[in-house]
Amino acid sequence: MAGRSAAPWVRTRLRAAPLQALSLAVLVLVTAFLAGALPRAVEDAEAEGVRHAMTGEPAGGAIEVLGSPPGPHQSATVREEAVRAATLRAVGAEIDALLPAPLTAAPQNGSLGVQLSEPLPSEDPGLPRPDGLPPRFLVAAQDGLTDHARLVAGAWPRGEGVRAADPSAEAVVTRATAKTMRLRPGSVVHLPAVQGPDRAVRITGVVEPLAPRTTYWSHTEVLRTPGLLAAPSNTPFDTSYYWQAGLLLAPDAGPFLYGLDPLPRMYWRISPDTSGLTGRDVPALQAGLASLKGGPLQSRLRTVVSSDAEVSTGLDGALDDFAGLSRAVSSVTAVGLVGVGTVAGVVLLMAQALTADRRRAELTLLRARGASVPGLAGRLLAETAVVALPAAAAGQALAWLLLPEARAWPSSAASAAVAALVCLALPVRAVLTHRRPRVHEARSDLVLSRPSRRRTVAELGLLVLAAGAVLVLRGRGTDAGGPLVAAAPVLVAVIAALLLVRLHPLPLRLALRPLARTRGALGFLAVARTGRGSPAQLLPLLAVLVALTTAAFGGAVLAGIDDARDRAALLATGADARVERSRTPLPDGLADQVGSVDGVRHTASVHVDYSLALPDGTTVAMAVVEPGAYARLARETGLGAFDARVLREAPPGPAATKESGPVLSAIASPRTAELLGAGRHSWGGPLGRFTLQVTEVRPTTPALPGQEFLLVDGADLPKALPTLVLATGSGLDTAALKKAADSAGKHTELTLRTAERAAFTDSPLQSGAERLYLVAVAAGIVFAALAVLLSLLRSASERTALLARLRTMGLSARQGRRLLVLEALPQAVLAAAGCVLVGRVALALTAGGVSLELLALPPGSDAVAAVLRADPWSLLVPAAGSVLLTVAVAAAQAWWTARRTAATELRAGDGR
Repeated sequence: MAGRSAAPWVRTRLRAAPLQALSLAVLVLVTAFLAGALPRAVEDAEAEGVRHAMTGEPAGGAIEVLGSPPGPHQSATVREEAVRAATLRAVGAEIDALLPAPLTAAPQNGSLGVQLSEPLPSEDPGLPRPDGLPPRFLVAAQDGLTDHARLVAGAWPRGEGVRAADPSAEAVVTRATAKTMRLRPGSVVHLPAVQGPDRAVRITGVVEPLAPRTTYWSHTEVLRTPGLLAAPSNTPFDTSYYWQAGLLLAPDAGPFLYGLDPLPRMYWRISPDTSGLTGRDVPALQAGLASLKGGPLQSRLRTVVSSDAEVSTGLDGALDDFAGLSRAVSSVTAVGLVGVGTVAGVVLLMAQALTADRRRAELTLLRARGASVPGLAGRLLAETAVVALPAAAAGQALAWLLLPEARAWPSSAASAAVAALVCLALPVRAVLTHRRPRVHEARSDLVLSRPSRRRTVAELGLLVLAAGAVLVLRGRGTDAGGPLVAAAPVLVAVIAALLLVRLHPLPLRLALRPLARTRGALGFLAVARTGRGSPAQLLPLLAVLVALTTAAFGGAVLAGIDDARDRAALLATGADARVERSRTPLPDGLADQVGSVDGVRHTASVHVDYSLALPDGTTVAMAVVEPGAYARLARETGLGAFDARVLREAPPGPAATKESGPVLSAIASPRTAELLGAGRHSWGGPLGRFTLQVTEVRPTTPALPGQEFLLVDGADLPKALPTLVLATGSGLDTAALKKAADSAGKHTELTLRTAERAAFTDSPLQSGAERLYLVAVAAGIVFAALAVLLSLLRSASERTALLARLRTMGLSARQGRRLLVLEALPQAVLAAAGCVLVGRVALALTAGGVSLELLALPPGSDAVAAVLRADPWSLLVPAAGSVLLTVAVAAAQAWWTARRTAATELRAGDGR
């Protein structure tokens, strides 16, 4: 009779401990998902960022090719044929074929045609003239008009058979142009001709753009919406304005422009297709644009278009800004990713270490019965792989489903690393522990144990590595890049954890002596048990320190970003709200109207003269204020606070005379104060004659933040009527403020600090980096909490047995709870105090090398420095939470143990 076959090892183990297998699968699933999702999220944010950089500004995001038509020496037929729609489309197809990969055109959004080189004035009566200046019109024959607009009145213009010598042509205007310029179907606009009488453009219809934000309508906005432009002027208070609008001929009516301009401009405005672009395409895009603007592709382009063809675009600058922003973002977010990766790795190792400890007796028995080390490792690898590999694959698949557009290999490699770590941790631990069969295990003792020489050498190596990373970070900043720099805060936390592990026995030894002489036994017993714990029980300290240091660093990054954006928004407005008119003074009572708006605390009226001439020939802006109200506002905003008496009191020296006018004390910006010196200076102008002397210097002021300025009292300058109202407060009623600004008349602008602040988060790369950092920090804290739970779970059975034995000796349930809480507190308090201290030290060491300007502000914002700032909440709350979690778990275990029977408790932790 054949012998009965043994049950398969893997199936037997999974059936014996299904809950443990399920727990490991869930842990691997979550970790693999994070490992796969975070790299994909980084790539998705970069892809969104580069697409936003290329499409954020339609005019700058297009590639415009300009060329000249054949010159006057060519025949009229050749010249007219060159600017007709069919010819322009054929040339446009050749231009599209020359675009270097990955640049491709989106024809539905681009435009091509011919237009005047400069807008021409029209003297027709009935056209709006705000300051007596005639309006100017840009005439264009743009292809695809009927595909990009909807006819709302009249008829489409006719272009068949139009010649250069024709005295008139037909055109349409947009609804906005018709309303502003008082045009309608049947109106005629006369424009000066190159020779002879004026040419007439008859309006046949009014159209509405179908997609007004596309390149077709937005590159040259005057074709869509009229603009009020300022004529050249010497002073801002003597500026004249005129209207500029567009007239759209039929696509085939381009020859008519020869009668208005001897050399009109042919153009092809290419809107790039950004749908498939990613951050990895940026170098190729930069190289291709450089070649188009001044390289081999430019030469080929000129053979297709004309010998003087030029390429202009704002894409190159946008891509350069994106590349700098991407480097800044990746260097900072790498710190968070390294932190959460380290904590996740520690937690996985702890989970497998817990499994190895629970199965120590089983594995020792197998070795005693003759199991080989390779065979034992193979069995453990197989049973772990059966659980870990499907869970890691499921986590990777979930990350792919949520973020499908990123590359596969970075996230797949991260998830594979998680699976490999989980699969190898248990076999390697078993091999190292059971290399030789053991009959008796010596008790591990935290207080009595001494670090080995190998451990000392390894710790010294880590110390040198951390010091090098911090030095590189402080010396070269995050621009140095590399994994070593990204791991600098984590390495600091690792060194701190090793230091705390070494110092941990010292306070235990010191605490045992006085506790041994006290009457109560709970304190002595708790500290004694903590000291007799395994040194490996302090592994959670590493996870908690790394996680909370990363959280502190992330909180400092986010706090620094918020501070920089708040400061930049304040410098852009000077207060929480700013109502200003550049041409004429504001109406009386506007300051009171603004002050009555809900949420407004203080207001200040200011007259600003931007053209006060200085002795060196330059000009400076002078703010004329009411000292009391303005000083309060300056103190509240923190922009150049001063005492109102400084402006009210006359400067030392001779009194005012008729020739000098009033003598005023002035507060000046540093450069202006240096230029004017300590002497008096007199001026005459629209405000009357006055003399001022600089008595104090301030770096900035609310009315003119970021500018050179003079600040004087307006009591002796009655002609200085307010042109600016500043307001501070919180929860401002923006609708009421807009209503007040609109009531002040034309050319009155309202600027809100909140709107300026919101504009700084416009880039998807910046907002994506913030979200990614928050997710990384949150995941690190969750893993740290899991590490605390695993550490308590590791010794749960032993503590349960202890309570059972002590209860047989008369220990009450309340005393049992106190014992478990006191036993868990030393490590929890050590970890919490270490986290606060290490987080603060790590910030102090790395703050000098971390620059957040590109992450917080738009490129070119040099007025504000964005630096790390320690956030008390990110330092204290996670640390306190770890202590509370430890106490709660210990108390819950004591409560649960008290509900069990004595026989069950006495067998808790018994391996039999």
